Amino acid sequence: MSQVRVTPWQDGEQAPAELLAEMQGRRPNGELIGIDRVLLKSFPLAKGWNELLGRVRANFGLSLEYRELIMLRVAVLNKADFEWNVHYPAYIQAGGSDEKATALKSVVVNAELFSEQELALLELTEQSTTKVNVDGDVIERLKALFGETQTVEAVATVAAYNMVSRFLVALDI
Repeated sequence: MSQVRVTPWQDGEQAPAELLAEMQGRRPNGELIGIDRVLLKSFPLAKGWNELLGRVRANFGLSLEYRELIMLRVAVLNKADFEWNVHYPAYIQAGGSDEKATALKSVVVNAELFSEQELALLELTEQSTTKVNVDGDVIERLKALFGETQTVEAVATVAAYNMVSRFLVALDI
């Protein structure tokens, strides 16, 4: 975090106790990470961010493995190394493989490694991240594979983690 473009919040600085407890509750061993410390420069931002990303990470019906797959591909496409480093272990823990994670780093992903569901999610991620507009047939394929609720959750995961990666990259976290 030595190159961060703003001074991160430090232990002992003032912050709402409830907010700190909520943020620490989302982290392994309650340890705040770089993005948390930058978010704490704005308490309203930190609160909203924690709530939104907490729900994306913990409350969606779309499997965590699929959500983490999306997060890793967004990290690659947006060159967000910090995001990759945080989500790679979570992807493996959620059931992903090192082989698939490594394949996500390629410009063109090796389709043979991924299931039909994963390929549909990767196409969504690619189009939404690089073009913003997503072809209707991609959404229709997702709805056929996952239903409408999980399609909405997949789109929201891509959008949320594009927000995360853009924040990380802009502030050099």
